[in-house]
Amino acid sequence: MAVDVKICGLTDRPGLDAAIRHGARMVGFNFFPASPRFVSMDAVAALAAEVPQEIERVGVTVDMDNETLEAAIRSARLSTVQLHGHEDPSRAAEIRERFGIKVLKVVRVSEASDLEAVAAFEPVADLLMFDTKPPKDATRPGGNAIAFDWRLLAGFATKRPWLLSGGLEADNVRQAAEISGASAVDVASGVESVPGSKDPEKIREFMAVCSGL
Repeated sequence: MAVDVKICGLTDRPGLDAAIRHGARMVGFNFFPASPRFVSMDAVAALAAEVPQEIERVGVTVDMDNETLEAAIRSARLSTVQLHGHEDPSRAAEIRERFGIKVLKVVRVSEASDLEAVAAFEPVADLLMFDTKPPKDATRPGGNAIAFDWRLLAGFATKRPWLLSGGLEADNVRQAAEISGASAVDVASGVESVPGSKDPEKIREFMAVCSGL
């Protein structure tokens, strides 16, 4: 059974075109200014206009205020808001209700106890993502090309669909999915030639592996 893929941090047409052409189920646009994958409201509007309706358009946000969030949803025609900051369950519920949009909450993982946060988000998030807890000196909460111990997710039960993220690339995504049990994965740095610039050939290779799982 194929593993669904979210190509995240898209900033230009070649990367977006490759993601669409090779079958990504989700495309992500990053609104966090400190990220090398940051995309402006004007730029994202042009990119989002090219995304077929059946593909989920996800906005990566970090503790974003309502005014900026509304602008991002409108500019990118978002179908899902990814909460990658310190948003608590009440904030997730507020966003979901205020904007009538699906919410994807990121849970940062380094040890088994980190998974205890899932229960509080299950009632208020449509999707979950398990990503590596960033190093203490990191300047951004994700996209650091670091994997966590996938065995922590083996047999883990949650009421919501979830994606695996953190340090994935074509060479390890098969093993990651098999060990963790993931049916969907998120990739950003693993399909880039340099930080912030997607490589269409790496996207093709990654998608080819995932379609064969």
